[in-house]
Amino acid sequence: MNDTPLPRRRLLTRSALAAFGAAVGGPAAGAAPAGKTPVLTSAEQDAVAAALGKKGRYVESEAVYTVPLPRADLSVKIKGAPVPTPLGFGGWVSVKRTLDGRSAVLMSDTVLLQEEVNPLIDAAHAAGLEVSAIHNHFFYEEPRVFYMHLHGMVEGADAVEDLTRRYAKAISGTKLLPANQPPAGAPPARTGKEIFDLPALDAIVGHTGAVNGPTYKYTIGRSDLTVTAMGAEMTANIGLNTWLTLAGTAGEAHAAGDVAMLEPEVNPVVKALRARGVEVVAMHHHMLGEQPRIVFLHYYGRGPALELARTFRGALDLLGKGAGMSPGGGAGRAMRHGA
Repeated sequence: MNDTPLPRRRLLTRSALAAFGAAVGGPAAGAAPAGKTPVLTSAEQDAVAAALGKKGRYVESEAVYTVPLPRADLSVKIKGAPVPTPLGFGGWVSVKRTLDGRSAVLMSDTVLLQEEVNPLIDAAHAAGLEVSAIHNHFFYEEPRVFYMHLHGMVEGADAVEDLTRRYAKAISGTKLLPANQPPAGAPPARTGKEIFDLPALDAIVGHTGAVNGPTYKYTIGRSDLTVTAMGAEMTANIGLNTWLTLAGTAGEAHAAGDVAMLEPEVNPVVKALRARGVEVVAMHHHMLGEQPRIVFLHYYGRGPALELARTFRGALDLLGKGAGMSPGGGAGRAMRHGA
């Protein structure tokens, strides 16, 4: 068996070759057709769930298996106000095959207290994984929370299982591992469906969100772009997405989210958010070696939920000229800001 992690130089070379192949109009010999990631088998999906001790979700259109990793053990306040974990204090890990099918890639966003960051760096490196980014997503939060992105790539027939076991070993001593999380608490008195006017929000944003406890979240892929990293196509469910989560009340909501942008889109989006009073709290990369380069902007706002949704729609209108910005990366209806 040749299930070995690939070193950084090979990862970057694989990304560059994949991008070049797409540019010249065809895959390398033996590769899957452009945009056709080989599927993960049921056995591979089960292996991921077994390694992490938690079932995830497989998105067939992207051939991605994702397991959410919420930090339900944390009680977070922003400017003294308690906020729910789904506002933005949940991590995730996703696995898929490379376009040529020879390897598996893993990407993860982990939610950490500051004293947890460096021990996880050491554990990830010991497991053959790599760190691609460390940063904040919020201002004013108590306790202070950081986000560390991990990735890895393994070749071989059993690459998916091997890669996921490496990841599970890296997080085994942390609260990220589902087995180390507290038991699920009582359901919220009201869910996002009761708190917010979902039809009105969906009409403004032009997409349908998802209720998660007392929150409502939109996750929208960059279907106007083809982005590759480590020889794999980056799609909405492996981290290439723009999102908005609403919590609180309809009249005084918390809005937190992330915007995935090409470099020329950065300052127009910043200006649009600031013009409506939304705070820009971070701007950075999440990945290494991706082609084209993607910049991620995190924001936070308070106010009426419908107004915050209009601000989000305005940011969407600046991405890819507002066309094809659809949930999960598929085709969808674009609406004008303020609709």
